[in-house]
Amino acid sequence: MENRAIVWFRNDLRIHDNEALTEAINKKVQIIPVYVFDERVFKGKTSYGFDKIQSFRTQFIIESVEDLRKNLRIRGADLLVRMGKPEEIIFELAKTLKTQWVYCNRERTYEEVMVQDALEHKLWTIGQEIRYTRGKMLYYTSDLPFPITQTPESFTAFRKEVEKIIPVRKPVPVPETVPYMEMVDPGIIPDLDYFGKKNIVKNHIENNNFCGGESAGLAQLNYYLNEKQLVKNYFETRNDLFGWEFSSKLSPWLAAGCLSPKKVFEELKKFEINNGENKSTYWLYFELLWRDFFRLMGKKHGNNIFKSGGIKNRKPSPFHKPENGLDWVHANTGEEIIDACILQLKETGYSSNRARQLMASYLVNDLKGDWRMGAEFFESYLIDYDPCSNYGNWNYLAGIGNDSREERCFNPKIQAQKYDPDGKFVSYWTVYKKTSVFATLN
Repeated sequence: MENRAIVWFRNDLRIHDNEALTEAINKKVQIIPVYVFDERVFKGKTSYGFDKIQSFRTQFIIESVEDLRKNLRIRGADLLVRMGKPEEIIFELAKTLKTQWVYCNRERTYEEVMVQDALEHKLWTIGQEIRYTRGKMLYYTSDLPFPITQTPESFTAFRKEVEKIIPVRKPVPVPETVPYMEMVDPGIIPDLDYFGKKNIVKNHIENNNFCGGESAGLAQLNYYLNEKQLVKNYFETRNDLFGWEFSSKLSPWLAAGCLSPKKVFEELKKFEINNGENKSTYWLYFELLWRDFFRLMGKKHGNNIFKSGGIKNRKPSPFHKPENGLDWVHANTGEEIIDACILQLKETGYSSNRARQLMASYLVNDLKGDWRMGAEFFESYLIDYDPCSNYGNWNYLAGIGNDSREERCFNPKIQAQKYDPDGKFVSYWTVYKKTSVFATLN
């Protein structure tokens, strides 16, 4: 009997630069690719009662799984899709199909670690093992000039030790074929109704343009770098609030693993060779470096990134209470730019980096709300949610993270004058709030 291996796709929904898939292929075994929609995520609630994942990200992941299946079929394989608990479903498949290994991308945050640890223990009982690979970071941790436990607490110190010293490795090549064991029903890919999610009305520029999957992610990367060469002005436009072309919009594909950060870096370097470097092209790399930094903070500090005192282990203030943020959640603060930012997020799943900072600052500093409620709200709605980036940024803005400043407070009116000087962003969402069904739901 031929050796067999399951490749368990998680937040690495791509064929390019996929080390788990590549290592299994190099093992010269029959491969069973699997994706499991974890019912605890797609039907679960956060501690503050938000859906763990709203319609926009759910739809984006569904589309990404569809695209992954298509790309595997092109290469002679298929994707098994199941709904349930991954540690139970993968284990039963491994036992029934008599595989030898399960290859997967290692995750580092609490809920994901619990799942992979539970599966690992189950597999030991039948003499099988998990082979972990990496795929979420630009840099390999083994290439860094310090162990994870010694990662600098300051992003600036981290950047100086890494950016001009450590090379970024080349992406793993795309496999031409995938040796496949055709013995199991591949299953159907669920829709939003299956998870009890409301249908999406695509009537805004953001939710008109986001489509899940590796193919769409690579197309957006090419559009931003090559077709429109928008990266040339990224530094000047990156803080805009309204529109499609002011930023790369790559973060949802990076978060779901449809795009590899190494692939983005490789294409960026090609662009610089052909068109020249400037501060804007550097700044796209700079943002990729921030993603790595927050993931390293998640590895280094573990569950502290989710706790009230954050990575600084601060005693929580008695003045910061969840009830202070209720108007914030419903976009009823009365501060026009804050309400516009919240509306945009709730109605599209998208929020720019500047808008996230404004929302977080207002909740924490002006309303004295609980930052963890804000972080869970973002977790629920953001189409590009990533645990380390989301909670790392909230730690930062709440003064319990990697910011050297004790308080990072933004004046909404000054911010509106600076980043929405003609009022287009606020006007768009104010009109929408008054004229849409949104007004009847709050």
